[in-house]
Amino acid sequence: MTFRFGFASLRVFACALAALVLSMAMAGSASAQTGPRVYLMRGLANVFSTGLDDLASKMQAKGIWAQVYEYGQWQQLADDAVSWSRAHNKAPVVIIGHSLGADSAIEMAQRMTAMGIPPRLVVTFDPVGVTQIGRSGGRFVNYYQSHNGFGKMLTTGPGFSGTLSNRSQDAAAAQGIDHFNIEKADYLHQQVITMVRALGSRPKPRPAPAPAMAAPAVPAPSATPASAPASAPAASTASATAH
Repeated sequence: MTFRFGFASLRVFACALAALVLSMAMAGSASAQTGPRVYLMRGLANVFSTGLDDLASKMQAKGIWAQVYEYGQWQQLADDAVSWSRAHNKAPVVIIGHSLGADSAIEMAQRMTAMGIPPRLVVTFDPVGVTQIGRSGGRFVNYYQSHNGFGKMLTTGPGFSGTLSNRSQDAAAAQGIDHFNIEKADYLHQQVITMVRALGSRPKPRPAPAPAMAAPAVPAPSATPASAPASAPAASTASATAH
């Protein structure tokens, strides 16, 4: 009898523990879903741009959803990003690309905007072909070199409703930074991670204003005693004097 009771108690404890672990996992998953979702796109032949894999790993270590893709998938990724954002109360989407992947990041942003959900942040490393941003919203940050034979500065075209910041890395050439490793620079990774993490932080709610103090009630005038004679109206007094 004692053995049966102990076995039953163990099963109950195991079930309770499993339920607790499952609930914690679901809570963690829900929390992750409300944060930014980051799509990273490699460049030519899907074998270059390995610095984006490193960047994605750094983000994942900080609890940020981040995945790396081949640049030719940008249309499917745009559809996926819009669907996910709509399902999560317009949660922020981030697009990052290098070289041809940077070109695709711009095209993906334009497609998302046309579908009604622009990305919140787009980071490009040395775009090579698509150098003008058309009808798109969101914040664009472009890291580029003007003298490496590949990278370009971005411009904006008709219909652009976001913001654009071109950040030249020409001076970094002295440290060996070029088109083929610009996306591997750790100092740029840290800047990008800071921008992405800022999207997940929400401002603290403002304290509610203090209730207005009610004005003190003015006491009503005391009633005239019934025994006191009532004063005559001024018009009646003037009329009696005239007669």
